[in-house]
Amino acid sequence: IVHILNMTSAKIVSFLLHPEESLHSLQNRIEFETGISPGNQELLLETGICLDPRKPASQCVIDGVRGWDSYMVYLFDKSKTVYDGPFASRSLSDCVNYIVQDSKIQLPISQLRKVWAEAVHYVIGLKEDYSRLFQGQRAAMLSLLRYNANLIKMKNNMVSASQQLKAKLEFFHQSIRLDLERYSDQMAYGISSEKMLKAWKEMEEKASQCAQAEDIGYLDEQIMALHTEIVELQKSPYARRQGEVMESLEQRAIDLYKQLKTRPPDHAYSDSTDMVKIIVQTVQSQDRVLKELFGHLSKLLGCKQKIIDLLPEIEVALNSIKEADNSVMQMQGKRQREIWHLLKIACTQSSSRSLVSSSLEGTASTPAAAWLPQSSSGSAAPDDGASFADVIRENVNYLELFGSILQEARQEQSSMLVS
Repeated sequence: IVHILNMTSAKIVSFLLHPEESLHSLQNRIEFETGISPGNQELLLETGICLDPRKPASQCVIDGVRGWDSYMVYLFDKSKTVYDGPFASRSLSDCVNYIVQDSKIQLPISQLRKVWAEAVHYVIGLKEDYSRLFQGQRAAMLSLLRYNANLIKMKNNMVSASQQLKAKLEFFHQSIRLDLERYSDQMAYGISSEKMLKAWKEMEEKASQCAQAEDIGYLDEQIMALHTEIVELQKSPYARRQGEVMESLEQRAIDLYKQLKTRPPDHAYSDSTDMVKIIVQTVQSQDRVLKELFGHLSKLLGCKQKIIDLLPEIEVALNSIKEADNSVMQMQGKRQREIWHLLKIACTQSSSRSLVSSSLEGTASTPAAAWLPQSSSGSAAPDDGASFADVIRENVNYLELFGSILQEARQEQSSMLVS
């Protein structure tokens, strides 16, 4: 048997669980009794843990010292965040109602004992009703703290990711500014590409747009305000049991009954003024503490709903930060590849110039030797036409080689800029 305390009506509904019955089946039965749809039902254990829909309904009942049939499960309506009653006290029995209507009526002691016994039972029941509802409020508080712990964990992940993104963006901006400065310095004597320069400036603008993802200040403020609100709720006197007055009235009712039992059951009569006064005070005390309890409970549920609303926003912000982080890293990698490609082209051109320079130096000395043959006196004299033709052919070969090297360098530069 599972006992469900409906926190929206302060009434208990009990169900006999069938073997291996699913939680969904139990929720359908709860809907029939309470009118709360399964989608809006939140079933909490005393520890604030929500029942797992993947497990059977028997998870509602645990073995313990108190007995398997005394465990309570607390039902909340997720579509409501304000529980304002009115919550009527449990009904009086006919005989107790009789003395409440006329407390001065004289009854035989033997009959009065039975009536007062039921009156004591009624007073004890009012206190127990409050205790169960307070335990439901406590379960709601523990559930709220579980949600808050998850919120804090997600917030810490979000702040950490935001700080990492901020650091990467600062590094990226400093790097690209330095690259643009060095690029401008070497344009006069090095390699230049308007297309690449435009792409780098677009990267810088895109990185500035990515900085918007790291702005989580508005979420951080909401989370901190909510955290402060939860701390205040924990400190509230209404977060602690307020049944001292009812417990005192309970003890007074018991003492009155014990005094009545000591009186001899002769033909004496007595009225019920003192007992009725205790009943009325207990009902009034319960009304007061229940109003405070459900006011506090409504604040707890309001905070919980704020957390539920915040969690998707944090998830969206976290995804935006991750996307911006990936974008920055991709732009950084692309720019570095382009710089290395430029370096390759520059090295190729430098090698080509060195090769051509050395070749031209060699050809400059060769024709001189060919044109100025050695004489016995050391003076130079022109050679014949065949040697001059060889020099011309050699120079033409070197020029063709230089032209092919330059063409290869231009093709590599063009392919890099296109990519």
